[in-house]
Amino acid sequence: MKKNANEVWESCLNYIKDNINKESFNTWFIPIKPIKIKDKVLTIQVPSKFFYEWIEEHYIDLLKSAVRKELGSESKLVYSIMMENTNGNNVPYTIKVPSINKKNNQNINLNLPPEVINEEIKNPFIVPGLQKLKIDSQLSLNYTFENFIEGDCNRLARSAGYAVAENPAGTSFNPLLIYGGVGLGKTHLANAIGLEIKQKHPEKTVLYVSAEKFTQQFIEAIRNNTRNDFVHFYQLIDVLIIDDIQFFAAKEKTQDIFFHIFNHLHQHNKQIILTSDRAPVDMSGVEQRLLSRFMWGLSADLQQPELETRIAILKNKLYKDGIEIPNDVIEYLAYSISTNIRELEGALISLLAQSSLNKKEISLTLAKNMIDRFVKSTTREVSIDYIQKVVCDYFDLNIDSLKSKTRKRNIVQARQLAMYFSKQLTKSSLANIGAQCGEKDHATVLHACKTVNNLSDTDKTFRVYVEDLEKKFSMM
Repeated sequence: MKKNANEVWESCLNYIKDNINKESFNTWFIPIKPIKIKDKVLTIQVPSKFFYEWIEEHYIDLLKSAVRKELGSESKLVYSIMMENTNGNNVPYTIKVPSINKKNNQNINLNLPPEVINEEIKNPFIVPGLQKLKIDSQLSLNYTFENFIEGDCNRLARSAGYAVAENPAGTSFNPLLIYGGVGLGKTHLANAIGLEIKQKHPEKTVLYVSAEKFTQQFIEAIRNNTRNDFVHFYQLIDVLIIDDIQFFAAKEKTQDIFFHIFNHLHQHNKQIILTSDRAPVDMSGVEQRLLSRFMWGLSADLQQPELETRIAILKNKLYKDGIEIPNDVIEYLAYSISTNIRELEGALISLLAQSSLNKKEISLTLAKNMIDRFVKSTTREVSIDYIQKVVCDYFDLNIDSLKSKTRKRNIVQARQLAMYFSKQLTKSSLANIGAQCGEKDHATVLHACKTVNNLSDTDKTFRVYVEDLEKKFSMM
């Protein structure tokens, strides 16, 4: 009994499936539809010109082998290519093209009309052509490794990022997921990796895009019936950087399309870099199959910068801008804003602006006034670091002495006062206060607080210490 086109194609698919991996099969052969068979000529419909070109370039031998197995050595293959109508009509039209095996016939003219020959895959970034060099990376030139200050808070993520830049898709960090709170440098580091790759591997196509932009492009592709071109465009990228991946939460169709793009890139040895405001295990509304892939490589967190890193960030920015300000002002800013690098840099800019516009010299007083206004909209909490600095300055000690295990009376009292005011002025737990005051436990902190209260009642000199320090903290 003679087989129809559907039956022949089903047999071809079974043969093809046994010879390529599952994801390639799903991407490149499931979308193909059999149209008809006539005189041993099988006509199949492909969704775009780009799709046809990819099949001819990469899978033609396998495809022809499958067709000949079903229809004999004299069989032929013809494509029916769906084309976008460029005359203002949204209804697509098709053209028929015989298989020419582009791999072996690079210069064959398809004898297509000019509008078909010039047809190009739709680039969601509106960049003409498919040539890789014409795809704008969308990277910010201001975010480099040189101005990304390394510290304990980011050392793992920065080191992993640099390793990826040296050898994209050649490390076990694929994908590389960088996560952390707002303003800690995720976007900066992701851009820095992309820029370094472009410099070290100019032949690679790098693309940075926010998850929100990716979603908007996908919606536009559905609206314009260019979904396949959207997918094929992203499959061309060698290094794909998606910022704020948590934005995909609860967007099922966007997650589904990204799942297939992710699989294609990963299987074809392309580097994927993702950023998120939380770890994969804490992402809600994201499908488990995506979360499991996010954890294939390395998830590196960016933590709140420690004091030394905050000071280094401010000094680096001032050096780049050719500006000098007193060290005590830099330290005050670093002590006062401890949770967010973006706010820290914003405070510095605000201070410089006030000094310039009001023709005032940059001083500690000006910095204090500015900080009060700068963080007025939020409840500002003095940091344990700053409390320790004030106490050490008052007693003319260094921080290392305060955190040491020495039992000298003056240092023990200073340490107890630092613990006391940390409990009074911050929301930190006793365990956290103890950890930052020389790796002490919570019981030591409780004892210190009781001791300060007792000495304040019985020792006049000690009471003066407490009152002086209270005045200093009340001025903040």
